[in-house]
Amino acid sequence: MPSSPEPEVSVIISTYGTLGVTLACLHSIAVHAAHCAIEVIVVDDCYPGAAEVADLSSVSGITLIRNDSNLGFLRSCNKAALGAKGRYILMLNNDTELQPGAIDALVELLGARPDVGMAGSRLLFPDGRLQEAGGILWADASGWNFGRGADPARPEYNYVREVDYCSGASLMIRRQLFEDLGGFDEMFSPAYCEDADLALRVRQAGLKVLYEPASTVIHHEGVSHGTDLNSGVKAYQTVNQARMRERWQATLARENYPNGAHVLRARDRARARKVILVIDHYVPQPDRDAGSRTMRGIIDSLVDAGWLVKFWPHNRAHLAGYTEALERRGVEVIDRRWPGNLSDWMQDNGRELDHILVSRPDVAEAVLPYLILNTEAPLSFYGHDIHHARMRRQAELEGNVKLLADAAAVERLERKVWRRFDLIIYPSEEEAAVVRGMVPGKLVRSIIPFGFDIAAPRSAPPSGRSILFVAGFAHPPNVDAAAFLMRDIVPKLQSEIGPVRVTLAGSNPSDSVRALAGPNVDVTGYVTDDVLEQLYGQHRVSVIPLRFGAGVKGKVVEALSHGLPLVTTSIGAQGIVGLGDVVLVQDDVAGMVAGLRRLLTDDAAWMAQSATQTAFAARFFSRASMRDSVLCALADAEGVMAGDPLEPDPR
Repeated sequence: MPSSPEPEVSVIISTYGTLGVTLACLHSIAVHAAHCAIEVIVVDDCYPGAAEVADLSSVSGITLIRNDSNLGFLRSCNKAALGAKGRYILMLNNDTELQPGAIDALVELLGARPDVGMAGSRLLFPDGRLQEAGGILWADASGWNFGRGADPARPEYNYVREVDYCSGASLMIRRQLFEDLGGFDEMFSPAYCEDADLALRVRQAGLKVLYEPASTVIHHEGVSHGTDLNSGVKAYQTVNQARMRERWQATLARENYPNGAHVLRARDRARARKVILVIDHYVPQPDRDAGSRTMRGIIDSLVDAGWLVKFWPHNRAHLAGYTEALERRGVEVIDRRWPGNLSDWMQDNGRELDHILVSRPDVAEAVLPYLILNTEAPLSFYGHDIHHARMRRQAELEGNVKLLADAAAVERLERKVWRRFDLIIYPSEEEAAVVRGMVPGKLVRSIIPFGFDIAAPRSAPPSGRSILFVAGFAHPPNVDAAAFLMRDIVPKLQSEIGPVRVTLAGSNPSDSVRALAGPNVDVTGYVTDDVLEQLYGQHRVSVIPLRFGAGVKGKVVEALSHGLPLVTTSIGAQGIVGLGDVVLVQDDVAGMVAGLRRLLTDDAAWMAQSATQTAFAARFFSRASMRDSVLCALADAEGVMAGDPLEPDPR
């Protein structure tokens, strides 16, 4: 067995006979070894079998404790905890088998969340069916093993959730907290309900209890104590439920639901939380496109404010890495793993929703019928930009008659969608004002569409003459901007100051963008956020030479937040009030070249603009600013639904 004199985790296993089961449990710990240091403490609860004790004694690496008398499961665990040395204690039934990463996932969760005191695993039956995805306590102190018998792959069992309790079959708690609480309460000896009681006391101490699906454990239920509620240790399940009800009656009446009621809220401890359904065309990929970054920022803002977020990707696709990132944030992603359609889901859950937010006009048109029929929650629409205005600018620039007709069709669609929603949201007050003029009488609000961690002030400019253009090249305005940069701007700039290195960084570069690569031009394709961070630190200037588009541009705000001096056009600056006082905004080639030349050659000018940009971003585009703007907009919609008069936007 793995063993460390300075463990991060102390694994405690109480046994009474069933040697083969215990050895299988130990084998799973050894085979699926945790990355962190552990110790394994096995308590033999005075089983009258010398041979079994000898066999346990032969397992190297464990600390074996043999009780002088039979203490029962609960007291045995408390006794073992007194000698535990780890930062965390993992209580583990001897009839469990760990799956890969089971310990590490719990350690990672507790390490990242100081607001969490205890976390439990996803439990499976040996045949692969779900046994428990966290527990629900009802107002009468009875409990549900949420998801029992279901397919463990379904989305409702695969996101990190706050829960009433998790089964003591696999339960990790901070050791100091366990000691401060006095361990399992011996009122529940020998076993049953001690885990639920401990969870309530953890919350009473101001900490949360979470379910971690990434920690998966097979539980051979009933091997230790049987399944007969009328005999043996199992009989204490009924007795201890009555004790739970007597002790926690007031808390359960205040915080929990009657048996079987409001399951969607009950499973997430959401009786006092707002529940919102967010719908977009697919799961956000914030490292690939600005629209995704905005949607992820909105979701994060809601989660940080305590809202329970359900996300419906319109294409129903599970995107590896991106879906799991949302699930780790506590968001249920209702993709193709859920067997029904949106109509089914809304019929089941529409009455539980406090708000619905839909993104993009084509998605909104498709889902509106199912929403209107099944909920009375406010319906909010987020447009990203005024699509028809962006398309019309492109058509006029290119002289494209067909695109002009398409823009007219999209305008009809957008007007139709705007009329059906209670709240219309855009990323700038400029766009919000346009929409107010087009649909008078509707509630239209702007939000801060991007929230970033603001970089520390720069101490010096990077060496060399390098220009960075960050963009998702699946978006036509960015393809045009790259061509404009390399065809019209860079040659004139180089004729004045000599060679310049250019990096075109971003996902989905078209063939025309790839063709721009050369000795001093790097077309990176997709880059991770970590690599992008390095690019912002290495380059001297950021340029965003957009000639058409709409909405607030994420790459503009990103450059501001990194303190990398920026040159852009009026299209790039669109929607950001006061940006022209901070960065150079020029639409003609000569003006852009002059601005780039100055920032590439004048260190004092570079430092001054970098500092000004960082201060501007901190004031207007912090994560807190974005969160507050999102919450204010949604509150306005709820106020109007409640009968408050429609007021002008005060911001």
